[in-house]
Amino acid sequence: MRLRGDGIDLAGDAYGPADGPPVLLFHGGGQTRHSWDGTARLLGDKGWRATTVDLRGHGDSDWADDGDYSLDAFAADVRAVAAAATTAQAPVLVGASLGGISALVAIAEAPAGQRVASGLVLVDVAPRLEPAGVARIGEFMLGHLDGFADLDEVADAVAAYNPHRPRPADLSGLRKNVRLRDDGRWYWHWDPRFLTGGRIDEPRSLRNESRLEAAARALTLPVLLIRGRQSDVLSEAGARNLQQLVPHAGYIDVAGAGHMVAGDRNDAFNDAVVAFLQDALPG
Repeated sequence: MRLRGDGIDLAGDAYGPADGPPVLLFHGGGQTRHSWDGTARLLGDKGWRATTVDLRGHGDSDWADDGDYSLDAFAADVRAVAAAATTAQAPVLVGASLGGISALVAIAEAPAGQRVASGLVLVDVAPRLEPAGVARIGEFMLGHLDGFADLDEVADAVAAYNPHRPRPADLSGLRKNVRLRDDGRWYWHWDPRFLTGGRIDEPRSLRNESRLEAAARALTLPVLLIRGRQSDVLSEAGARNLQQLVPHAGYIDVAGAGHMVAGDRNDAFNDAVVAFLQDALPG
């Protein structure tokens, strides 16, 4: 399906009954909506209307003509999609990493009187992140801008970044994240300007800690933080800081999972999300 963001068209997949309580899932930087397929299918089967969304410049969504991949732009897209999804009840937003901080700011900085969401699930992301872990993600993404000769090279790169996850025997699933171009090489399907466009230190950047902490303090809706225990991006200290900022937030630490919690331990992740939704957005 095509969804309208803030002046840009986004791609999405919907699961479950059209009149089910809405849940919107936003992936991390460099990923696509397909990272949520298993979770969204389960939620749809349980009666929720679960919609996975490709962020601007990612997957099958449009790339920003002006190269705007600021936090403001991502948050505005989230608000636009949430407004369109709202029926009798505002949606619960589930966001991993980039999708999580975009959802956080979309909710906290919404115009007065605009209710963006009825709940928020933050997946391995909070205002305070570990610089080394964030840098490792950037190095992984920037290290392959010239593409790959074949899907085996793609699998090797993913395995090097996630050594604890078994290398897949069937590489066909990687086609959801890369595209074959006319030069015969495979490229990640996201706009390189997302990382190379600047905006590192100014307020519209993705890593403005003071802005994110202020947004967290403003949250009054139900919140759940799900952390991967082996994550090098969100530490236990970062999770505790989020709990101090949002005292009513629930917290689940998933053993055997790194930053990609849903992919590493989908069973435990799904159980946590379902339990939260049963309270925040009854099916």
